[in-house]
Amino acid sequence: MDIYRQRALENPDKPRIIMASSGLVVTAMELENRANQGAQLLRSIGLKPGDNIALLLENCPEFLVVYEAAARSGIFYTPISTHLKKEEIEFIISNCGAKAFFTSSTFAGVVNEVLDRTPNIKTQYMLNGVMDGYESLEDSLDAQPTDPIADQSLGSPMLYSSGTTGRPKGIRVKYEEVPYGQLPEYAVRNMTTFMLNENTVYLSPAPLYHSAPFAFVRWTIAGGGTVVIMEKFDARNALELIEKYQVTVSQWVPTMFIRMLKLPKEERLKFDVSSQTVAVHAAAPIPVQTKEDMIDWWGPILLEYYGGTESGVRTLINSEEWLTHKGSVGRAMVGSVKILDEAHKELPQGDEGMIYFEGGTSFEYHNDPEKTESSHTSQGWGTVGDVGYLDGEGYLYLTDRATNMIISGGVNIYPQESENLLLTHPAVLDAAVIGIPHEEFGEEVKGVIQLVEPTQASDDLALELINFCENHLSKIKCPKSIDFVDQLPRTPTGKLLKRLLKDKYWDDGRRI
Repeated sequence: MDIYRQRALENPDKPRIIMASSGLVVTAMELENRANQGAQLLRSIGLKPGDNIALLLENCPEFLVVYEAAARSGIFYTPISTHLKKEEIEFIISNCGAKAFFTSSTFAGVVNEVLDRTPNIKTQYMLNGVMDGYESLEDSLDAQPTDPIADQSLGSPMLYSSGTTGRPKGIRVKYEEVPYGQLPEYAVRNMTTFMLNENTVYLSPAPLYHSAPFAFVRWTIAGGGTVVIMEKFDARNALELIEKYQVTVSQWVPTMFIRMLKLPKEERLKFDVSSQTVAVHAAAPIPVQTKEDMIDWWGPILLEYYGGTESGVRTLINSEEWLTHKGSVGRAMVGSVKILDEAHKELPQGDEGMIYFEGGTSFEYHNDPEKTESSHTSQGWGTVGDVGYLDGEGYLYLTDRATNMIISGGVNIYPQESENLLLTHPAVLDAAVIGIPHEEFGEEVKGVIQLVEPTQASDDLALELINFCENHLSKIKCPKSIDFVDQLPRTPTGKLLKRLLKDKYWDDGRRI
């Protein structure tokens, strides 16, 4: 018997999923039965191991039901960001070759023409209502038996990049092959590292379509724990949930930390968050001051990792290590880290270059052999496009993404350092630093700021922020001008969509 069914039979009434807003509870046996109905449904429409499905769903129990169904049917499953436009959704559905599509009435206005433009889709289902061309997901599941399918096999995610620097890219990670019901070695390693087991209560404040929250929810369920899923992140509500459900493990991105820290001190400190044993964070660079403040508040429970959808968890650093290596994202957890120049020659310690990984899982970009080849060296080392350096102890420090580099007067400027500094200013809620056109220097450094109090926007505050930056950093790294905006274009997982910001300043449609 596979471990998932065994755990459900041993403790059938244990909450497996708790939805934060509604309080809806899905027990272990309810999820097991519904996932089996989903697997039966996939087989009933002719899907076989190796086929692909796509899902565009908000955070809801059915998201995990569809995933679990595919994961026990040998099928590739592709979650789609709920913030993508119609053309991007159509591209992903076609590019991944999905034969079935799962969505909800929430997205009726976006998917109303998708079927006409994605002929590879044979069957499509809608949750919470139906429209022409769709079948009811609830009714279709109800019609299926709850017995496991006869030919269970392990399915795999095929995720797409967030599209922060261009069109989303399909990523096929080459996992080790194991029989269904057993856990791959990488999953066991991560579950042990992040303390995901039958005693875990895991808070997931981010969208399930993103690779990291999706993976941690999968691992928690595989370990027999309970997941508390927020439909949408809210700083105060997140603290309430930690206290209410005695959360033991949580995962965040830096913007979430910043928003919690910006709450009035008396408000945020009234919540008891002491049940947490691990608070994981990743996905974007974190300002040093922000991390120091979080450790002061929550204690030395922060565990940071660095990796990507392509590479998985690659480096790791705990709070104690970080306090003596501030700014680092840790040392290699699997394989080794290489810093290479443009000719793929290894650079000495302390020198900046492109970050590559040796060992661990390998990956390829779906239907894009040129992109796959450009992301690997002749030795097979892979990169996700970040720049950084190693210190003498092997700790990795991120400089920025290569695609974010500003070239002004022939000088390469990475904006991450000035962004992190601006975020520490009490008036700033969010910050982006980009290059804009300059007739003489090619590019000029521009700051784009979201304020805690938007009514404070003024020329005087802009000058104050520029001076604040120049008092702490080399002048060349600092903005020459500041614009204020109501909202910066970030994905819900904290990634800044700089290409959307740059479009407003580059008349030629240049993309970075």
